[in-house]
Amino acid sequence: MQIILASQSPRRRELLERMGLAPFSVIPARGEEIADPALSPPELVEELSRRKAAEVASSHPDSLVIAADTVVSIDGLVLGKPRSEEDAVRMLSRLSGREHTVYTGLTLRLGSRADTGHEAALVRFRPLSPADIDHYVATGEPMDKAGAYGIQGYGAMLVEGIQGDYYNVMGLPVCRLARMLADFGLDPLAMAAAKER
Repeated sequence: MQIILASQSPRRRELLERMGLAPFSVIPARGEEIADPALSPPELVEELSRRKAAEVASSHPDSLVIAADTVVSIDGLVLGKPRSEEDAVRMLSRLSGREHTVYTGLTLRLGSRADTGHEAALVRFRPLSPADIDHYVATGEPMDKAGAYGIQGYGAMLVEGIQGDYYNVMGLPVCRLARMLADFGLDPLAMAAAKER
């Protein structure tokens, strides 16, 4: 079965490879991510992942499409990717010394069959000085990441603790994905075991 990752995220690609799902194709969804303010963060990430999967599946109906969308939520606000360095500074200042929730919506689609769910993780930042924030933004890392940080990079130095799936914070809840794949007849653990035999 051909697998397509509907994302250009190098982190999601790396995690699929770690799960032993290679080879797979990468065909990012091109549709604009328009957030409906009436949706809760879990509903939002599920809806956005559904749209991405549907877009890519429409031209690849015989492939298993994996789509995901991640946001950070704090104080009732949804933080996506920063639009500028100033926006990244604002986001990081809001997260400083506080807890926030990272939501990732995940959709698998094969033909007309689709399964959607989400994962949530609670992340606690250490207090950040203005210099900490400026230095981190100067690395460039925050600019393509929800909430303006990447836990797998320099952003790890900002995080004091996590409750939930670490990989969810990276943008792909691996445990949930493995269970969903099994429902589509692909068991990554069984595949890994077969490779070792």
